[in-house]
Amino acid sequence: LIGEGLVYKAWRKVRVAAPEIRTVHYVAPSIWAWRPGRAERMVGTVDHVLAILPFEPPMIETAGVDCDFVGHPVVSDPVPSADEARAFRETYDIGTAPLVLVLPGSRRSEVSRIGPVFGEALARIAGDRPGTRFVVPAAPAVAPDVERMVQGWPGRPIVLAPAIDAVTHRAKRAAFAAADAALAASGTVSLELAAAGTPMVIGYDMHPISRAIISRLLTVDTVTLVNLVSDTRAVPEFLGRDCRPEPLAAALGALLDDPTDQRVALETTMERLGRGGPSPGHRAARAILSRLPDR
Repeated sequence: LIGEGLVYKAWRKVRVAAPEIRTVHYVAPSIWAWRPGRAERMVGTVDHVLAILPFEPPMIETAGVDCDFVGHPVVSDPVPSADEARAFRETYDIGTAPLVLVLPGSRRSEVSRIGPVFGEALARIAGDRPGTRFVVPAAPAVAPDVERMVQGWPGRPIVLAPAIDAVTHRAKRAAFAAADAALAASGTVSLELAAAGTPMVIGYDMHPISRAIISRLLTVDTVTLVNLVSDTRAVPEFLGRDCRPEPLAAALGALLDDPTDQRVALETTMERLGRGGPSPGHRAARAILSRLPDR
């Protein structure tokens, strides 16, 4: 928010010095989650907002700023093939065993707080479903932490090296497609999972003080983007005090048994984010050109 304020301050100076310059804000601020009044700060400073979520334009335009939905970048990401998914299972000797993708976050604070809870949930899954395997893609900043964390986990967990080159990026994408379900920390990763067609359970917690503040600011009943974009509540989410091993394991088990309803929501999400249409970059360019004043 501090950075956003500095940007608007700079733009206001530009507006005073050169009022003919048109300002375009790409990507829209997340006013759908909290502090909707932030949209009003753009009035008189921002001429045009490009949104990557389909429900954002009405919120922005209510404040008096032009806004166009241009599609989410996730729709342009390569989608792994069934052959890549099979090859991943063969490489790691998974065969036809149930495979759960585990994504405990990309920051140390997330991994240290959420990781142990996820580990206990997975132990319950392994107890109920012997032979289940787990794969954990590691973000660069937390790779050593993840390696240490999974040492006590069941199911011979596979830790994927940080995706820093084309080869490891492909391995990560293949893992997403090969998995039967995912247990993930809340965030934009839910859209990556949707793109791969991987059903998910979402869990998240934070420091009690942060939790208390955020819970009072939130204006939505779900923070999972798949739920918001699909206008369903198909993805189970367990936030704050609800992020506990028992409900996480129960939801994950139910998802492994029958992912049908959620798969429909994942497909709807990708359609509404722009899959199958022009790329977000092209849509953004067209949106900007369409609103340029006649000269």
